[in-house]
Amino acid sequence: MALYIGLMSGTSLDGVDGVLASIPDDYNGGRLEILADAHVPFDIPFRKELMQLQGMDVNEIEREALAANTLAEKYAANVNALVAKAGLKPRDVTAVGVHGQTVRHRPELGFSRQTNNPALLAELTGIDVIADFRSRDIAAGGQGAPLVPAFHQTVFGSTSTSRAVINIGGIANISILRPDGTVTGFDTGPGNMLMDAFIQQQLRKPYDKDGRWASSGKVIERLLESMLDDPFFEKAPPKSTGRDLFHLGWLKRHLFQTDVELSTGGEDIQATLLALTARTIADAVLNYAPDTGQVYLCGGGALNGFLVQSIRRLLQAEKPGMTLDSSTVLGIDPMHVESLAFAWLAHRFTVRKPGNLPAVTGATGPRILGALYPA
Repeated sequence: MALYIGLMSGTSLDGVDGVLASIPDDYNGGRLEILADAHVPFDIPFRKELMQLQGMDVNEIEREALAANTLAEKYAANVNALVAKAGLKPRDVTAVGVHGQTVRHRPELGFSRQTNNPALLAELTGIDVIADFRSRDIAAGGQGAPLVPAFHQTVFGSTSTSRAVINIGGIANISILRPDGTVTGFDTGPGNMLMDAFIQQQLRKPYDKDGRWASSGKVIERLLESMLDDPFFEKAPPKSTGRDLFHLGWLKRHLFQTDVELSTGGEDIQATLLALTARTIADAVLNYAPDTGQVYLCGGGALNGFLVQSIRRLLQAEKPGMTLDSSTVLGIDPMHVESLAFAWLAHRFTVRKPGNLPAVTGATGPRILGALYPA
């Protein structure tokens, strides 16, 4: 039995989520024990700096390096909190698996860039750090994302029924888990990303809690249809995406094309953005897993009641018997799933086993993912 820490700071840019988990050396599936969890928030100036690094700007290399150092300090604070909560010493932890903060994702050009300083994190924590999980998959011809379907299969897969697991972070992705062990998965499009960005711009709120602002508006159908016409949604898997495509500039182009003014009720635009997320998730399930009777949600979007209600309505309109639940039903809090995935990826690296699924990412074969930074 070994202890691993998984850290995740996603496209929502709200902070670092971390878990400390116990993973047997010969682990091959089933429920994992989480010993502690922690969250370290990003302050507004740091969030803005990470947001600006998503696009080309002046002095980019130096600014990214400095942001990576700050990020390593945030990661270290999370690690130290986890170790203290569990009453452990750094030497008790085998490794930290850390994703880094994605600032560019261009697999079609052969790269995906995660801001990170794993060497500094190893120095600050005294624990081995395993990072850079996407590069090897991309080098093997894959998208480098999504990486979580392999983990979803390990902890959520069933030998008796098909399941779909939807992670709704800044970007949403789906894992389709079949009883014979085959797995397919891909990014479905924006999760919370556009909704968060718009409410931050309009109301200076970090996110639309429980979808309350969206629920007060009405969907602008011509805007929704314009957004759904984006070629990404028609593209066949494997596929992945990020802020390189979906951002406020993308939304503004569609507002302009459909003659929708920003002065038009902001709640109506927010309702339309929520409808886009719900529709593209439901379409992914219905088009690629129509035989799936059980759908489970994880990530921050699983806590948005109005979004969950909207997805359920779309699914059950086509498949009345289809159930939609939180990953809590399967034994893992929806806010812990992604962090736990990176603890698992660190474990896979340590035991020298592949962490990718070529059927999901498009890589030419299974690969051991990550790079080691010893303590």
